[in-house]
Amino acid sequence: MPPQIQTPPASKLRNLGRALRHRNYRLFFVGQSISLIGTWMTRVATAWLIYRLTGSAWLLGVLGFAGQAPTFVLAPVAGVLVDRWDRHRVLVVTQVLAMIQSALLAALALTGVITVAHVVILSVFQGFINAFDMPTRQALVVHMVDDRADLANAIALNSSMVNAARLIGPSIAGMLIAWVGEGMCFLVDAVSYLAVIASLLAMRLVLPRRPARPAKVLGELAEGFRYVMDFIPIRALLGLLALVSLMAMPYAVLMPIIASRILHGGAHTLGFLMAASGFGALAGALYLASRRTVLGLGRLIPLAVIALGLGLIGLSQSRLQWLSLAIMPVIGAGMMVQMAASNTVLQTIVDEEKRGRVMSFYAMAFVGMAPFGSLLSGALAQRFGAPVALLVGGLVCIAGATAFFARLPALRRLIHPIYVRLGILPEIAAGLQSASQLTRPPEA
Repeated sequence: MPPQIQTPPASKLRNLGRALRHRNYRLFFVGQSISLIGTWMTRVATAWLIYRLTGSAWLLGVLGFAGQAPTFVLAPVAGVLVDRWDRHRVLVVTQVLAMIQSALLAALALTGVITVAHVVILSVFQGFINAFDMPTRQALVVHMVDDRADLANAIALNSSMVNAARLIGPSIAGMLIAWVGEGMCFLVDAVSYLAVIASLLAMRLVLPRRPARPAKVLGELAEGFRYVMDFIPIRALLGLLALVSLMAMPYAVLMPIIASRILHGGAHTLGFLMAASGFGALAGALYLASRRTVLGLGRLIPLAVIALGLGLIGLSQSRLQWLSLAIMPVIGAGMMVQMAASNTVLQTIVDEEKRGRVMSFYAMAFVGMAPFGSLLSGALAQRFGAPVALLVGGLVCIAGATAFFARLPALRRLIHPIYVRLGILPEIAAGLQSASQLTRPPEA
């Protein structure tokens, strides 16, 4: 692979906002940035509410499972439908439903009648919404930028806004919970959805026409599954992502325990810890946004997972608030760089007609595996303590990243022809028409 040209620092800063030149993406970025602050407020408030009501690590795991399990079950079918339906319309509908879900949480909490059962049921409802929302969102972003050269920047900016919200939302939530309770966080979240709904309705998208397809959802689902499993780079990327989601992502479920029992703090401590993680994730996303090319991301992905694993191990051993706050940015950066870099590579190499299905498997790996991790980490924390659960997750992540490193040369050889065809590499691709050709066995 040719050496990557070093970009001067000033040029990197100019590269940060390339995708914002496109009107549709700019609208989405602004609306989603506002909405995501409310989303992160609800995540922190929900976890704190359950822990305040029950004091149970196991129920924190159950809450995580309830909110994310529907994505594991429904995402593959949702991906088939996303490849058929108007993605813009689907995204508007999912945002309206999510606003209703947050409004119901707010009404129950502010009237003082909310119970654990209410939270779990509404979390399941949100999980159903996310099963359609996530693959739709990922597949639609490519149509918000007119120049495909800015796609990687758009994906990285998506991660930046998620983590800017992750930095701001938990801090506000911690203060609001201590001041007026969890219900106000849910209400702010419900109102914030108006921003993203307005931005979606203001867009002028030109979406490709979709050919009429026979109503064979299971057949198309099987086709997408074979594509993901036969194309080794996609399989490897999703495999590592699923491992991280299973063993590392549930660390957030354990944070109320870390904040209260291990660090002897309160809701504000939880907010600061989550904000510190968001700061690291934002820094990682901005780094990715400053890159001009996808070259080098293959090596960066396992390095990020190793950093994440080391951060979890460090957090498991920390008993000091300042030290835990210093470790959280490493965890956040490692998680975000691995997720966003994997997303970028997948979006680059996938066939357009299978994009919705592949991104549904991405959602299944990224979000769908997390509920099983939530149950596992909750059970480990209940039996052995939250630090042991964090330690196990960190060690498994490092082992998975090491295995990915060993396969990296073979993955590069398979991806190389796609990058040639797309002009990412300067060579001329002779006879390669689509990424799907790489899944065919060589002719004798």
